[in-house]
Amino acid sequence: MSRAQISSGTQDGGGSRPETAAPVQGIAILDREGRWLEADPAIERLLGRTIARLAGEPLIAAVAARDADALRVALQAALVAGDAQSQRLQLALLHDDGHEIHASVGITPMHGAGGGVRSLVLHVVAGRGAGGEHADAEGDADADADALSQRLAEAEAALASMKQLQASFAHGVSHDLRAPLRAVDSFSALLATHLDGNLDATARDYIARIRAASARMATLIDSLLELSRAMRAELHPAPVDLGLLVDWAHAELADAEPGRAAQIDVQPGLQVLGDERQLRQLVNQLLHNAWKFSRDRDRVRVEIDGEPRGDHVIVRVRDHGSGFDMRYAGKLFEPFQRLHGAEEASGNGIGLAIVRCIAQRHGGRAWAQSEPGTGSTFFIELPAVPDNGTQA
Repeated sequence: MSRAQISSGTQDGGGSRPETAAPVQGIAILDREGRWLEADPAIERLLGRTIARLAGEPLIAAVAARDADALRVALQAALVAGDAQSQRLQLALLHDDGHEIHASVGITPMHGAGGGVRSLVLHVVAGRGAGGEHADAEGDADADADALSQRLAEAEAALASMKQLQASFAHGVSHDLRAPLRAVDSFSALLATHLDGNLDATARDYIARIRAASARMATLIDSLLELSRAMRAELHPAPVDLGLLVDWAHAELADAEPGRAAQIDVQPGLQVLGDERQLRQLVNQLLHNAWKFSRDRDRVRVEIDGEPRGDHVIVRVRDHGSGFDMRYAGKLFEPFQRLHGAEEASGNGIGLAIVRCIAQRHGGRAWAQSEPGTGSTFFIELPAVPDNGTQA
């Protein structure tokens, strides 16, 4: 297959060649079927499409028809490879406007803990220039690509090991810390029952404090496990109706406090592209936060709407609770940071850290604006559902 390059200009009558520029290199992650999972900005610029549009689409749809068979063979070879050896080939990629980008492509299998191929790393080197083969330049690019693929394989193995360590740590927290905590709570309760008639007010207060501290510790363990799951859970992006998630979260809060008046208004048809389980957790945390810091109000009032911004949606969650001082906004999404005291129903500082983690894992971010006494507005940036409705 020829190694044609994208022309950066036209040749004049004397056959002079325009200046060449450095090759453009990009990295993407594909699933076992060769569908886009993730891509860096270089890939997005090269194809004229964001990962939100590419997600779930097969790579072969972004390749010229004459190269489709060669790509199928390379993908199949990568799946049966016994190690992280890259499959190298030349492809004509298709830009969103229809023009072709001739590129050197490497496909490297990434193996899971069980030994099977879990995903594929796509490394693209697209040179710029006109005329000639530029064999030396492409040879160097291929060598660089092989070295990069090897580093990627090593990084992937290190990441898998770290995830396994994190999972083991979460399991240990869940079981090894809960057992002594349950013993403290149970035996303090038994002690109170055993000595019921012989306890003075001070002794009863001490036991109550022990049990309250145990309950707070149990809640903190639960929150840490939720944060751990938010950090490592596999994402399955699809269109998600945020209004439905808000309804579920509102129903759970109302069941827990049936006497609490609440008005939750959601923009109709508010949808984003994301993992439903994680987005449900995000919504739960935000609504719980609004509920908690509206305790001194006659009713809980929350308005939720969204505004499209490019390939993302900026979701706004506005409450009318106690608010906070913006001087401390930098601490808001950090674990264990609290901007309110215990007398204001302050939590353990994990909930908003979970919100930020989930937003970042979806390629977005989280921030807030507030004024003490008037409430807070939380902004969450999430991927928009593509116009064609394609599910990832």
